Amino acid sequence: MFTELNSILNATPDSFTQGEFILVSDRQSDASFLIHHFLSFYLRARCKVCFLGLVQSFSHYSAISQRLGVSLTQAREKGQLIFLEGLKESLSILIPQETTTGSQAMDFLRDPTVGLQRLYEFVRSSVSSGGGGEEGMEEWGPPVLLVDDVSVLLSLGVSAGAVLDFSHYCRATVCSQLQGNIVMLVRCHGEEAEDDGSDEGSEWLLKGLTHQCSLTLHVQGLPTGYCRDIHGQVEVCWRRRRGDGQHTQKKLFQYKVHDKGASFFAPGTSSAVL
Repeated sequence: MFTELNSILNATPDSFTQGEFILVSDRQSDASFLIHHFLSFYLRARCKVCFLGLVQSFSHYSAISQRLGVSLTQAREKGQLIFLEGLKESLSILIPQETTTGSQAMDFLRDPTVGLQRLYEFVRSSVSSGGGGEEGMEEWGPPVLLVDDVSVLLSLGVSAGAVLDFSHYCRATVCSQLQGNIVMLVRCHGEEAEDDGSDEGSEWLLKGLTHQCSLTLHVQGLPTGYCRDIHGQVEVCWRRRRGDGQHTQKKLFQYKVHDKGASFFAPGTSSAVL
């Protein structure tokens, strides 16, 4: 958990905005450290977390979380963390074994035309089953959905439109109905592309998700190139709806990732537009 980022976002595990859709994106850089931050943050906040890990194994996330002072194994054993290991589930479907039964959440791999309905049902079931209702079960805070990373679904044959539908239904359930939060990572490859009218691909997905979210953190390399002491920059954008329309505030920070966290410093530019 990165205390300097918490200060920027005006959030602590004891006090944070509920009903928020946070979009993390990167271009020619790696924003994974923000996923690890939000995972440890919401577990420390005693939220019920549903984590769709589509690009790495549970042991990978567990090892990094351990360095941040959080045990994913304990969180899963207590029922606080529901983890979908996308790599293992995909393998069990693409190379079926008699002794294994894959989760229906990844059914779109068998038939892409069915869309992401089963994946949404997995999310809804996970975030709706809070603890505290039975003897011996712990009481958890508002639910949180984390997705790392949603653009992987495009490479698995899912259309960008289907992914946006999935995020829309997740937002309606998690953010609106249950007053929980969503954190999604989407990756854009290469330099920023001009809008060519295509309704597929990560660029179009990024634009669609940006319209849905209330907070964006966009990670990119330094315009001046490599620097040993600064790993890149993060543009933080708050999007708030008001009676006279949408208010957007942007701030730019530089960052450096180290073993047990990250440092954020030297804000570059700050702007507010209506």
